[in-house]
Amino acid sequence: MATLAQPSLAFTHLPHPSPVPVDVRKAALADPGFGKLFTDHMVSIDWTEGEGWHSAAVGPLQAIPLHPAAAVLHYAQEIFEGLKAYRLEDGSMALFRPEANAARFNESAKRLAMPELPEDIFVQACRELVAVDKDWFPAVDGGSIYLRPFMIATEPFLGVRPAKQYKFMVIASPAGNYFKSGAPAVSLWVSQYTRAAPGGTGAAKCGGNYAASLVPTAEAFARGHDQVLFLDAAEHKWVEELGGMNLYFVFDDGTMVTPPLLGTILPGITRDSLMALARDEGLTVKEERYSIDQWRADAASGRLVEVFACGTAAVVTPVGRVTDPVDGEFVIGSGGPGQLTGKLKDRLVSIQRGQAPDPHGWVMRLG
Repeated sequence: MATLAQPSLAFTHLPHPSPVPVDVRKAALADPGFGKLFTDHMVSIDWTEGEGWHSAAVGPLQAIPLHPAAAVLHYAQEIFEGLKAYRLEDGSMALFRPEANAARFNESAKRLAMPELPEDIFVQACRELVAVDKDWFPAVDGGSIYLRPFMIATEPFLGVRPAKQYKFMVIASPAGNYFKSGAPAVSLWVSQYTRAAPGGTGAAKCGGNYAASLVPTAEAFARGHDQVLFLDAAEHKWVEELGGMNLYFVFDDGTMVTPPLLGTILPGITRDSLMALARDEGLTVKEERYSIDQWRADAASGRLVEVFACGTAAVVTPVGRVTDPVDGEFVIGSGGPGQLTGKLKDRLVSIQRGQAPDPHGWVMRLG
């Protein structure tokens, strides 16, 4: 069980003048969907050059006042994270590996020339918000409270340089299952667009990466697919990631392969967790490049038996078929979920919800 030392910044709690009525909240939580419902409160912390981090507060969810010249609006200095709060068997709340999100947040901050936030403050901000909004937890299948920590540059100026003022915030969204298609496994569309290039921001969790994925994702949806698959920018042959998830390939000899972190792929925390769990099971896990042509050949020969995508929002999702605009469609296995995919997902979710032992100390109980 993970623990946290006393945070280095005190949080002020501001009263909420009109929280959502209990009956309205309960009705909304019966079908929360994903990312469209928000809790009553938010966390905000300011950073100013020469002063550092200050004015930490938990208060009502509200609009952010921004000058029209705020740097985030012109030069896209913006980063974010995504993690979930879970309800454990005893009714208490918990976070899953929040310190890993804090560390990744700071890696993104460095790439975008933004100030780093001490990890203890990042984690405490998430704890403070869950504590005040825990009644927003949805008692639905796969339910959680999805937390969105983010930072934006707020200084009003039009010169091209790192800003001197920033705001860090955390908002929360009650969530159910991510995919709603009802299919046993998702289908992928191989995009001709590029998500990230060497030397770019592919390993940072910043809004620009996701903006670049919107057109190809819409293209995938229009063709009846659930997600878009991106290949590398240089040769357009090596598998990288989906619009918001990492990929794993499972072979008939028990080997698992995932594309390596070479600066163009987001280092997923779910990705890392599944790697550890697979190794706990005695599987061989390799981080190595894998081409779309080899994927097609291995699927046809039966050497490749399962493929799954993973990420915080969707957790673990089987991949059943892939369609390339040039070479057409191919199917993995039977086109449905595989046994190892289901086993790893169950293992991970059981740890996250306190239903199984936590040998790696990933779960942070919130009291």
